Amino acid sequence: MSKKILANDGIDEQGKMLLEKAGFTVVTEKVAQENLASEINAKGYAGLTVRSATKVRKELIDACTGLKLIGRGGVGMDNIDVEYARSKGIEVVNTPAASSHSVAELVMAHLFNCVRFLYDSNRQMPVNGETQFDSLKKKYAKGIELKGKTIGIIGFGRIGQAVAKIALGCGMKVIAYDPFIKEAELSLDIIGVSEKITVKITTLSLDALLAESDFISMHVPGGEVITKAEFAKMKTGVCLLNASRGGVINESDLLEALNSGKVAHAALDVFVNEPTPDKEILSHPKISLTPHIGAATEEAQERIGIELSDLIISKLS
Repeated sequence: MSKKILANDGIDEQGKMLLEKAGFTVVTEKVAQENLASEINAKGYAGLTVRSATKVRKELIDACTGLKLIGRGGVGMDNIDVEYARSKGIEVVNTPAASSHSVAELVMAHLFNCVRFLYDSNRQMPVNGETQFDSLKKKYAKGIELKGKTIGIIGFGRIGQAVAKIALGCGMKVIAYDPFIKEAELSLDIIGVSEKITVKITTLSLDALLAESDFISMHVPGGEVITKAEFAKMKTGVCLLNASRGGVINESDLLEALNSGKVAHAALDVFVNEPTPDKEILSHPKISLTPHIGAATEEAQERIGIELSDLIISKLS
């Protein structure tokens, strides 16, 4: 069997070294989507690894008869026709645990951004800070603390639970909704504390979570979850965060909720129509924005590379 791997969206150097040590040839030069099939066939690649940029659809799978493995460096695999690939005997693997903490920290960064208006202040201060300092100070003088507030987490898997741990550390009340998880015990590792602190969280119905939450964070694999009907059930002044998948929040309904005041702030790391998000979303004064960087930390990418390499070695050696 060929031991050539095309890491089309890159792979961390530690992961690459592990593969090469195991006898694999790893190529990290980016191949354009329209040229992937011909390149994979011409070079005899047995494995293809991607992140979110490269799409692995039925047509590509059918064209690459020598492909034995598709690896996704990250959690969601919505850019891969997973079941179809597996029906063709191709291994499909991903790294669901490696980026959980990095995504959770980004969610909390957005949360602090919203409650203290940092996203807007950082836009306005360079432009108007010199001449409108006092008016800007007044504009941003009504921040709130996270301590004592309720965060509702929709989707309580690894990432949702990682968000919960940090939120608990900030003194927040955590509630969750997940149709597949009835309750979870979270162990908090605190530096300088010899014993783990365990917190039990029982999941609620979605309607109960929407009604009780001051902040709502999305951690689901896909599907449209939040629309006009769900916004109507939320508290007025809620803050909504999405670092899961574009489209789980209906963007048109979100804009309407922001403009009406139903939603005070939104924080988005993912968007419909990536990599060309809607301009009205990007320019809205109540939205904190990042360009799909939830897992984009050095630590997460190293963990992803190592985990992905271990999977490839176990499947193709």
